[in-house]
Amino acid sequence: MAQYDSLRSTLMPSDFGRVAVLYGGKSAEREVSLKSGAQVLGALQAAGVNAFGIDVGDDLLAVLQREHIDRAFIVLHGRGGEDGSMQGLLEVLGIPYTGSGVLASALAMDKLRTKQVWQSLGIPTPRHAVLASAADCFSAAEELGFPLIVKPAHEGSSIGMAKVTSAEQLVDAWKDASTYDSQVLVEQWISGPEYTVATLRDQPLPAIALGTPHAFYDYDAKYLASDTQYRIPCGLPAEQEQALAALCQRACDALGIAGWARVDVMQDAAGDFWLLEVNTAPGMTDHSLVPMAARAAGLDFQQLVLSILAASVAARG
Repeated sequence: MAQYDSLRSTLMPSDFGRVAVLYGGKSAEREVSLKSGAQVLGALQAAGVNAFGIDVGDDLLAVLQREHIDRAFIVLHGRGGEDGSMQGLLEVLGIPYTGSGVLASALAMDKLRTKQVWQSLGIPTPRHAVLASAADCFSAAEELGFPLIVKPAHEGSSIGMAKVTSAEQLVDAWKDASTYDSQVLVEQWISGPEYTVATLRDQPLPAIALGTPHAFYDYDAKYLASDTQYRIPCGLPAEQEQALAALCQRACDALGIAGWARVDVMQDAAGDFWLLEVNTAPGMTDHSLVPMAARAAGLDFQQLVLSILAASVAARG
């Protein structure tokens, strides 16, 4: 597809130097990151890039100082890799890296701050409340109504999330989410289709419509289930899909997103779109959405990872 030709990397494999693929880590998304990292590393090596993998542990600083690394490909999901802390470490060490910088990574990982930024700019996102006690749960239920969805504020991959339809369920879901994160959000439930839009080098890729028999697109539906539906083309009229792409790009620009990301969106019965969150280091497994969107844009997996890596060269030299 000609409109995406500019996303293809024109660099030689040697131009990237020695590339460390950072994956694994210690977050709740470790297992997904291990799979993503293996896929990315294999694709880079098959393309002739001098790449090697680092399963991120407590000795990371020593490893980074010991190894000669020209740039890093971050495939760490969740806290410790996607929240700005890894980006900050690499900045201090002077190692260029893929994806967003410190501030954008930290903002996008924090669902509450993300919503506050969007709300300040008039970008549509579901109404919400912060839960810190059972009393907060009852107040939120009264203010927002049901159904609702509960989310740990700093987790990804739908970890710790639950749909609730009563105050009692809300209290239980808050307690469960609190085991993952001290800060818990509850949002209005948007009834309607879900879409995801990947962005690559500031250009939205084709939207994907998601379908699942589960209550929502949860961890099992994302990584394990065989009955999850992915529709590309997404089924929206062309004008509406263009509006969705523009909205997602605006949402990314508001946070300072760079390199690549994935935006999750709901559409209500009136046809209006509601932004849920942005993932700055999305999954790259065989079930993952960014590779699907890239294929729809005419980029195979190898071309996708090279494009992501090339953005780190353009951004930081």
